[in-house]
Formats: sequence, structure tokens, C-alpha cells
Amino acid sequence: MTVEISENSKSAFTALAPLEAVLFDVDGTLCDSDPIHHIAFRELLLEIGFNNGVPIDEDYFVQNIAGKHNDDIAAVLFPDDIPRGLKFCEDKEEYFRKLVKEKVEPIKGLYKLTKWVEDHGLKRAAVTNAPRPNAELMISTLGLTDFFHLVIIGGECEHPKPAPDPYLKALEVLNVSKEHAFICEDSVSGIKAGVAAGMPVVGLTTRNPESQLLTANPTLLIENYEDPKLWAVLDELDKMA
Repeated sequence: MTVEISENSKSAFTALAPLEAVLFDVDGTLCDSDPIHHIAFRELLLEIGFNNGVPIDEDYFVQNIAGKHNDDIAAVLFPDDIPRGLKFCEDKEEYFRKLVKEKVEPIKGLYKLTKWVEDHGLKRAAVTNAPRPNAELMISTLGLTDFFHLVIIGGECEHPKPAPDPYLKALEVLNVSKEHAFICEDSVSGIKAGVAAGMPVVGLTTRNPESQLLTANPTLLIENYEDPKLWAVLDELDKMA
């Protein structure tokens, strides 16, 4: 089967040889957690009569909440009362953690890619805007606690995504160059962060539409980790090694 990949995408990945590290977002990139976030926001907002008691739909969730840091979400939901918004987001995260244990599923092909990364002896980090308890719970529920060498939290950096700071911090702690690492992401905010940090970004169309992700300039867009486009560029990288 012939896989169509642009020469620009192919050359961006082959230029990484020798590959040293792969950096992963968490929500929507390791697992399809956005629907769980949506449920948590929808139910708790309903409880307080937000939007005159009309439940938020998926469009509202994607436009205003998905991939964003809680500080920004609080400002969107409660522009006139930010402290209330921040407290609401804390309550929502607690509820989310209860739901995660029952509902979280890995993105298709995730363990095929993590095995490839391990087999190649690469360094790896999880880099996320999620609060640390959420990130560590999702990583542990997926059985990946020992896989990641570190977990970088956007809120613990000077600026969260879409700023490049969390990805640059991961490179610094792992002691690898941006010339030899790539990123897996699923949101506009995350892809922008990776692009700003100067690395090729593989964008996953887990929940966000392809047209929306393209506005952030990912190097490659894939459906999931079984996508032949991903394995075509990884095979090219192997040939360079």
C-alpha cells in the first residue's frame, strides 16, 4: 500500500536522526479523555444552572475548554468571578478523577508506539496542561508510569501551553536537543506549543477536526497510532539510523 506523505513532512522527521526523544501530551494523545472531561464539565455546570440550565454541547466544549489550561477555562466560564471559576475547575478535576478510573481507554495503537520508543532506547516525557494528580492518574491507569522518564505540568512552568515553555523544560530536564525529538499532540493549543518549541509535531485527530488542527501547523496529522503515515515516517527514520 502506498502512503501519501508530503516531502516536507518526511524530511522534517528524517532530519531528526539520530532520534533521541519523543514527547507526549496526555489528554486526547495517550487516551481519549476529552469525553470524560466533557461529562464532568457538563454535569457540574448543570448543577449550578450555568447557561440557564442548558447543557453545554460538544461544540462549546471544543471551542472553549478542550486543551486549555484551567486559568483560561475559569476566565471563559466565569469572566466576572475568576476565583469562583478556579474553585469550580478544582471541583471538576476531582470529579474527573473519579470518572477516569472507570472510563479511560488508550488511543488505538498507543502500546505499539510505546514499545517502538522503548525498543529504540529513546527518552520520553509526558507534557501536559492537566493538573499533576490528573496526569499521574491517567498515566498510571494506562500502565505507563514506568514508561515516562518525567511528567512536565504546564501550570508548574512560567507559561503553560500554547507557550513553548513546558516542551522546552522537558528537553532541558531530559538533556536532549530539539533537533532530535518530536512531539505527539491532539489540540491546537498543544500543537502551537510544540511548533513554538521548534520541534516536528504529530497531530492526532482524536476529537478535534483536521481543519482546526491544521491552523496550528502540525508536521503530520494521523488518526491514531496505527495510522500507516506514522509508521512510514518512523521507518524512514530507522533507515537513517
